[in-house]
Amino acid sequence: MKLTISVAESCTGGRVGDKITDIPGSSDYFLGGITGYSNGAKMALLSVSQESLRSFGAVSEQVAREMALGCRRAFESDIAVSTTGIAGPSGGSEEKPVGLVWFAVTDGVRTESNSIIFPGDRKKIKENAAIHALQLLLEFIDNG
Repeated sequence: MKLTISVAESCTGGRVGDKITDIPGSSDYFLGGITGYSNGAKMALLSVSQESLRSFGAVSEQVAREMALGCRRAFESDIAVSTTGIAGPSGGSEEKPVGLVWFAVTDGVRTESNSIIFPGDRKKIKENAAIHALQLLLEFIDNG
């Protein structure tokens, strides 16, 4: 059985989808991606709740999970992966430092999430976050 995949990206700005589409034949399983960079886009396109954004912030486990679930529904894909984080150089805080990225992967029944604080500049953080999202996606498929 071929699984279909979609991506919901914020801080990675389309890099996850770009890496998937670099693979010949990816059109057989990759349905598309949504770069929901603003909170408004997260709500309108990915069904992230205003309450989650208000209570937890855009860079949070809750929002990453809602992004993945909303993306999966929007594309009707088997699996969706999401990224939301602070790529810097500004925007960080003691609680949520620059480099913090939350990830989620879901098949609609099982949803897994985690976060990493990546070192480096904006470009390095975005690149490493995109690579990590793909690793999580592959692990999720292997374990599912």
